[in-house]
Amino acid sequence: MDRTVPIYYKSQLTVEEAAAYSGIGQHKIRELAKREDADFILHCGRKLLIKRRKFDNYIERELVI
Repeated sequence: MDRTVPIYYKSQLTVEEAAAYSGIGQHKIRELAKREDADFILHCGRKLLIKRRKFDNYIERELVI
């Protein structure tokens, strides 16, 4: 039985999942995560996670990424 959770149900995404979800490249997402106003990141040890809802809001209010 496949227990994979669809991306749109997850609250945090890996960089790879965020890229697939948004259509933005992984490199660009990592660049965005380094910005001062990037309130959508979560560090779990060495792992970088993206808070999906905050990422959506961030992308919606940006004119250029």
